[in-house]
Amino acid sequence: MSGAAQPGDEAALERLRTLLRIPTVSLPPAERDEAAFDAFADALSELYPLVHERLELERMRDRTFLFRWPGRTRGRAAVLMGHYDVVVATDEGWEHPPFAAEVTGDGADRVLWGRGTLDDKGSVVAVLEAVERSLASGVTPENDVYLLFGHDEETAGTGAEAASRLLHERGVELGLVLDEGGAVIERAFPTVAVPVAVVGVSEKGTTNFTFTVEQPGGHASTPPADTATNRLARAITRLQKHPFPASLNPVTARMIATIGAHAANPLRTVFTRVGLFRPLIVPVFARLSDETAAMVRTTMAVTQLSGSPAANALAERAQAVVNVRIAVGSTVDEARRHLERAIADPLVRVDTTMENGPARVSRMGGPDWELLAETIVASYPGTVVTPYVQTGATDSRWFSPLSRSVYRFSPFEMSSEERATLHAKNERMHVDTWFTGIRFFERLVKRL
Repeated sequence: MSGAAQPGDEAALERLRTLLRIPTVSLPPAERDEAAFDAFADALSELYPLVHERLELERMRDRTFLFRWPGRTRGRAAVLMGHYDVVVATDEGWEHPPFAAEVTGDGADRVLWGRGTLDDKGSVVAVLEAVERSLASGVTPENDVYLLFGHDEETAGTGAEAASRLLHERGVELGLVLDEGGAVIERAFPTVAVPVAVVGVSEKGTTNFTFTVEQPGGHASTPPADTATNRLARAITRLQKHPFPASLNPVTARMIATIGAHAANPLRTVFTRVGLFRPLIVPVFARLSDETAAMVRTTMAVTQLSGSPAANALAERAQAVVNVRIAVGSTVDEARRHLERAIADPLVRVDTTMENGPARVSRMGGPDWELLAETIVASYPGTVVTPYVQTGATDSRWFSPLSRSVYRFSPFEMSSEERATLHAKNERMHVDTWFTGIRFFERLVKRL
């Protein structure tokens, strides 16, 4: 459904490939490759001269870029966000090296491979391309537009947090805030043939809980009846037997009704009468797929384990990190209570290393929503636009207290196979949809 390339697109593609080849891997500051981040900043300045000449640039935490594009008036400012840090990738298991930015295929089948294509350099560079072109053609926005490109979204989001605090302290009134998030997808629901643009109006909270068991160690040749690792393993097993309860929040209910209106009967009847068929819909979504299950409950995943440093020594401390994505309508405290009840062991200590509740739900109507929806449809004709709750965390969470129009949408078509490469091997996107993403942002900035 993406449009064909237009003049200037091929040069834009080469600029994106240049930036994808710079391994701005997100790591704690002490481990970060500072030279790569320096190289990325230098490349941005060289590749987008008008953006750097005509917009005001401030740096947050030294690495996050905050550009201000002055508007004609002093109304509500817009923020176009993204991040240029990427998760770790090695060559192992990739069809094409993650930082080679190789292009395969021909015509509409061309695919760009590389870490950051979808998450999130593709969006960042599409914004820059759109603004650079708009500046060259003499466009001036009605109100101020800020471009915010974070350097540590994948770890802590300190750059975006600092930017949100700065704008708040300066009294900047914010309207539309657009960050990465949903996309244009197909086969969203069974029997739904039309493409669907899912726009995040909120996002689940992200909290890391640490389970710790501490007890005397010793030689592995004389183990006690119950070791620290045994107790920890038992706690993890109990978690799997006690998932968080499933329910339907208002945003997900609206999404089901919006998409379901395009399903074939009898599913259309069920989906468009969410209130009546809620007892049927909730358990079906909880089992249909991993994605739908995450829509109707708080999720938890054990992501890190540690025990003894030696093969023949008992662990004096055994730990597990449980990454919990908290559903809209719930809280960090509710999540903690559920975990503690599930493991039912006072000798397993439960702590938090990061606490973020769900983001405030943005408006699902009004001028900002309509502007975004109209721009999506203009870029992808025939697409149905629906709100949804994003399961992943973004830097936009820092802006939720400052605006009721914080949305999460990446203007690209993504197949289920492509979405599965996020934070995984073989991350990639179709070239034509990236070109369409540039035109999406061009259309948007002309109306800001």
